[in-house]
Amino acid sequence: MEHISDKKRIVIKLGTSTLAHSTGKLNIRKMTSLVRVLADLQNSGKELVIVSSGAIGLGVGKLGLKSRPSDTPSKQACAAVGQCELMYMYDNLFDEYGITVAQILLTKTILEKNNVVNTFEKLISMGVVPIVNENDTVAIDELELEIGENDSLSAMVANLAKADLLIILSDIDGLFSSDPHTDKTAKLIPVVEKIDHHIEEIAGGAGSSLGTGGMATKINAAKIATESGIDMVIMNGKNPEMLYDLFEDIPVGTLFKANK
Repeated sequence: MEHISDKKRIVIKLGTSTLAHSTGKLNIRKMTSLVRVLADLQNSGKELVIVSSGAIGLGVGKLGLKSRPSDTPSKQACAAVGQCELMYMYDNLFDEYGITVAQILLTKTILEKNNVVNTFEKLISMGVVPIVNENDTVAIDELELEIGENDSLSAMVANLAKADLLIILSDIDGLFSSDPHTDKTAKLIPVVEKIDHHIEEIAGGAGSSLGTGGMATKINAAKIATESGIDMVIMNGKNPEMLYDLFEDIPVGTLFKANK
């Protein structure tokens, strides 16, 4: 049986709820400790690719808006402002550990082209950490669908980057037997061998106001990943140190097993 500790190339999806305060502004303390752990994993020989949400939420905070706008042009303006701040933060924080980051903005059309694969390979071979987001300033798919595309995007990126593992950091501990917000008896499901109708049913709704992804979008991402032969873990991003436990094969969150 292959252990999580053996996995080398890892795509980590960071949700808005992991990166930002409820105000939409960057949670600097959390982001700082997260980057420290990620830099440590990279230094230990792992090859990391980050899929980062947060650009629109950050733009909302930076522009002093009361809430996330609902019209597409305003969202694109927020994304354009937020993307700058997001990359500036990543660049500064990783630089403290001598790690170079690269920005990759993807659209659906680019996802279908082979040269993206070569870009990932080249950057990873140079020890660079690619930071990926959907190009919200020009792509309207994610903005108009509002279906947590970054969850699905992270699974597509894991496939493109030929990853061994996809980790989705969220504001929930994993997949539960029922909604833990409303049901006190809900139990964490540690391993999902196969995504069937029952798993899809219990994934229901639940999402945060800053981001767009509930559990249903994460299950969709798990389908894409596992069908591509990639294991996926959903875990809470509240305490980044838990990533160390995961790579020491201590059960954390919910593991979705790849279809071999």
